[in-house]
Amino acid sequence: MSGETFGEALRRWRGDHTVREVAALAKIGKTYVSDLERDRHQPGPVVAAALDQALGAGGELMAAADVRPGASPLERADALQVGVHEALASGPMTDATLDEWDYTVARHGRATRYRAEADLLNDLLANFQDLRILLARRHPPEARKRLHVAAARMSGLMALTLLKLGDDRAQGWWRTGRAAAAAADDRATLSWIYAHEAYQQYYNGDLPGAIDLAVRSQQLAGGLPCVGPALAAPLEARAYALLGSGDKTRTALESAEAALGRLPEEDRIGSAFGYSQSQLHFHAGNACTHLGETQRAREELAQAAELYPADDLTDRALIHLDEAMCLAVEGDPAAAAVQAMHTIVAMPVQHRSALIRSRAREIAVKVHGAQGTAEVQALREVLALPEGLERGGDEDRDSNDGGLQGSVPDAR
Repeated sequence: MSGETFGEALRRWRGDHTVREVAALAKIGKTYVSDLERDRHQPGPVVAAALDQALGAGGELMAAADVRPGASPLERADALQVGVHEALASGPMTDATLDEWDYTVARHGRATRYRAEADLLNDLLANFQDLRILLARRHPPEARKRLHVAAARMSGLMALTLLKLGDDRAQGWWRTGRAAAAAADDRATLSWIYAHEAYQQYYNGDLPGAIDLAVRSQQLAGGLPCVGPALAAPLEARAYALLGSGDKTRTALESAEAALGRLPEEDRIGSAFGYSQSQLHFHAGNACTHLGETQRAREELAQAAELYPADDLTDRALIHLDEAMCLAVEGDPAAAAVQAMHTIVAMPVQHRSALIRSRAREIAVKVHGAQGTAEVQALREVLALPEGLERGGDEDRDSNDGGLQGSVPDAR
């Protein structure tokens, strides 16, 4: 009944049964049942379910247990929503349910291109809690396979988001993602997980580790026309470029071209689950920047800038920062500092990421010999401000960026 406490609902459902009889039926202590009736304790979900089943309450006691005494109407609404959702999740799995999960995961993948990580994380957590309820139940093999794939992709998105927020709990989500993809026996998804995990090693400065995971991603995919190799090969090229290996960089970029060429059009999209020609131009330009091949780098970056949509703020900013690095390599520290500083302060507050700051710091380090230059000093002052205060604020975001620790290799 509306407004009842758990204790009141329990007394009503106990009826003519003694407390001892109810305790025996639910296999819990008699004293504890008495305390619950007096609202001295609020039961957990396991005890509430046992009492609900013992008394045939049809879920009413479980619902009452979700609402703490004195809860506000909004808190009671939240508890009711959770209870109803769990009841619906316990029903039979339908094709429509699975299709909804495919859509939800794809939608979050697209959101990595334009949403701030803190906002995206809240939605991922809520949806993953729903998915966890479904995973705990029995399903036919094909339905379970699709749920495992959804769990693998959601785990990858969780890892990417935590990575961008600078939280090392991302590592645990990579493991969960690999386990879910392996349980689904889905090589394409497992390859995708390894490709994105390679970026974490790259951002943390473990270039051999990044190369190892990128190669693993490509080997798992074999010749499959999937996103994993298209993501992994450019990352491998950029890692080799940072190590100064031009030949291996060019070989990896050739592999990236081939992997992109195998991708169907529906996978050449702005999403964590896609890869596009604009990204390849950007990544090739970044690799050439590391090698000091500034002419080719500028050509690649210019093509990338033409192709990127206006709302992909982070990658467009990273392109400008690579152009600034080209200026620094070419011996124009003042122009490099001006472009880097303008790129940072032009970003909306919620999109100024740790990645952006890290790339700008690399430029500041590159031009450190020109300390007396006013432009270089201005860049240093912007970078010295606490996060959130460099002329407006700072947040993390990027579909391929990471949990950057100090000055690390650039990403995306």
